[in-house]
Amino acid sequence: MSKGMKLRGAVLVWMLVAVSLLLAGPVLGQEKEQWMPLLCYRTGPYAPGGSGLCGGMEDYFDLVNLKGGVEGMKLRWEECETAYSPPRGVECYERTKKESGGACVYHPISTGITYALMERATEDKIPLTTLGYGRADCQDGKTFPYVFPLVPTYWSQVTAKINFIGQKEGGLEKLKGKKIALLYIDIAYGQETIPILKTLAQKYGFELGLFPVPAPGLEQSAQWLDIKRRFKADWVINRNWGVSCTVPLKEAARVGFPRDHIIGVWWCGSEEDVTPAGAAATGYISTNFHGVGKEFPVITEILDSIYMKGKGNLPVTRVGTVYYNRGVIHGIITVEALRAAYKKFGPKPINGEQMKWALENLTIDEARLKEIGAAGFMPPLKTTPEDHQGFGSARFQQWDGTKWVPISDWIAPMKDVVDAEVKKSAADYVAKKGGKAAEKPKEGEKK
Repeated sequence: MSKGMKLRGAVLVWMLVAVSLLLAGPVLGQEKEQWMPLLCYRTGPYAPGGSGLCGGMEDYFDLVNLKGGVEGMKLRWEECETAYSPPRGVECYERTKKESGGACVYHPISTGITYALMERATEDKIPLTTLGYGRADCQDGKTFPYVFPLVPTYWSQVTAKINFIGQKEGGLEKLKGKKIALLYIDIAYGQETIPILKTLAQKYGFELGLFPVPAPGLEQSAQWLDIKRRFKADWVINRNWGVSCTVPLKEAARVGFPRDHIIGVWWCGSEEDVTPAGAAATGYISTNFHGVGKEFPVITEILDSIYMKGKGNLPVTRVGTVYYNRGVIHGIITVEALRAAYKKFGPKPINGEQMKWALENLTIDEARLKEIGAAGFMPPLKTTPEDHQGFGSARFQQWDGTKWVPISDWIAPMKDVVDAEVKKSAADYVAKKGGKAAEKPKEGEKK
């Protein structure tokens, strides 16, 4: 072979190598990147909640990326707008679940979307994290292997409320003869805690009054006259959502019911719920599963590293508010689960089954919370394959007219009562499914 032919052959080989490297470049780059679809709702009547949650979560992801990512893996995400609509949530899920190598986790941020996706995601082996919403019995990991509440469920939360009321009255035994009204928007979400409240009423001897409010809950005057004059409630549990959370505060002021004896679900415990009520909201109490305000190191770091540099996913005035901080909690738990997965499976893009392993073997202890600047921001969390709740304690906050003020430490749920209800409900679910755990319905089968 002549020297010229050898040279041309060598050039051709190097050209092929160069082309191969160019083609491989994006793939190699993607190996150090984790893609995640985000189901968000920045539009519609519940936009304050959805925008706050997604904005806070994405700001935390940005902060993590600025610090080198998770075990060297950078995070990349894409929003899909659901407008809080289950059909749109399903559409987003189906469109994104196989993009960029496949989704490893979804945050539905909606009870309705959770119900619509639960069986699909189980069949597809993609976890759903449902922080503070969704089916309460999904803490049973054996029956619902791909659904992770991770924080107090509605049932844990309502038992913590009764514990709190008991503390205010001088002990749970003092509840005997008291009257507790449940004011609820008359949809599945509003009705969720009725069975467990009936159990608690029987156990502690208080009288439970049920006051349904037809959706969308803008007219509640008749219910409040009933609560105040006929039922003569000692305490009211406000289980509304969106603008219907504000109406009870104005109506309570009108009939003269003390706002410091109204306790809201955490979806009725944001700045957006109380500010429109003006002075009528002062003294109102709500539950929460995380801290509020800007004083936590993790929030301060987001402000300094992102917002002070002209970036951020929301107006800076929303940083530290309830919905924003709730988004940061979503971010923290997601990142810590990813970290656990990378440590077990290696720092490379993971799939849904690997994320499931991480979520059901997740430990975020006090030392780790302090390390990431979240001590006091959330309590420690530990899951198992059987227990997908992680922690069940709630805290209580009160509106002082300008801001939310913490008024309790973490208050534990009544675990025995909750576990019994979970066991019963999960067994009923399995029985209705013909002895099977959560699975996708067959084509044409009614959901």
